Formats: sequence, C-alpha cells, structure tokens
Amino acid sequence: MTNSAERTDPRVLRTRQFLKEALIELMEEMSIEKITVNRLAQRAQINRVTFYLHYRDIPDMLEKMADDMAEEVLEVVREDTDFTEAAQEEKWPMLEHLLVHIAENAKFYKIVLTSRKSTIFTDRLFKLMADIISARVESRVTAHDASEVTVQKDIAVWYGSAALIGTIIAWLREDMPYTPQYLAKQITSLRAN
Repeated sequence: MTNSAERTDPRVLRTRQFLKEALIELMEEMSIEKITVNRLAQRAQINRVTFYLHYRDIPDMLEKMADDMAEEVLEVVREDTDFTEAAQEEKWPMLEHLLVHIAENAKFYKIVLTSRKSTIFTDRLFKLMADIISARVESRVTAHDASEVTVQKDIAVWYGSAALIGTIIAWLREDMPYTPQYLAKQITSLRAN
C-alpha cells in the first residue's frame, strides 16, 4: 500500500468502501445512467454531503475506482516475483495470481468488467495488460534474435491483451467454472501453441 493510503483516516476508507459496495449493488440492479448520488448515498447509508466530500460525481467515483482496481492488479502481478524458481519455470504463476485475485473479488469484477454501459474498468485493465504484455514481448525480442520474430510487437500486444481480458470476462460471465489455477494453465498452453 502507498504511504497516502496508510495515512488515510480509517473512517474515510470505511466510507469509500460503503460507497463502492453500494455502487456495485446498484449496478447489479440497474444501468449506471440511472444511478444517482441520492440513490447511492441512501444505499450506502450516508449523507449526500458525505459523498461529495469524497467524489465530485458518479463518473469521478468510477474513475477513482478504476484507478484503485488497476493499482490492486499491478500489486498482484508484481507479487509474482516472490514465486520459487520451480514455479517460474511453469510460466503461469503471474497469471494464476491475477486470476486468484479476480476470483476472490468476483462480484466486483463481474459487475465492472461485464457492464456494457461503463467501459472504464475494462479499458483500464486492457491498458494495464497491454503494458505488461508489451514488456514481456520486449524482453523476448531482446532475448532472441530480432530476425526470428515474425509478429509485429503492437499486434502481439493487442491480441494478447484482448484475448486475456476476453477470456477473463467470459470466465466471470459463466460463474468461473474453472479454478484460477486450471484456467491459468490452459491460457498458458494456448500461448505456447
């Protein structure tokens, strides 16, 4: 966690969590355009004025939630460096770690990633995955002779990001019929073929 998050008053964090949970519940019930600050504050059992102490409006709240989501995903992916050498050889620990995180927060991810009206979360996750995949593609190109690489870097990044996020969204829509570990191995197997 960042220093600013550590210094944030626990009441502020609790209020933001209440608002986040209320927004997710409302997004399950109605489209994002129908959610008002009044309705959200009422669901979170707070005063409207309290909402405005934290956010300008609903789009501002969504933007900040997307930032928080991206930060959490980045933390989860960075934890990959803690895996043992044997796990690193299996080539899927980072992906498995990401899928476990998504499964543990399935309600949130299912709502925000499958909403067609608010794409901010999918867009943010796509950019984050594109950056991660781009770094991996770059390291592979550096490790191999550039003349051996037959796919343009940007095309590989677009394809990899879209395929991964599309698979995660389908997995969530189907109520996660596979464990994160199994899905990570399957996705890795697809990439190896």
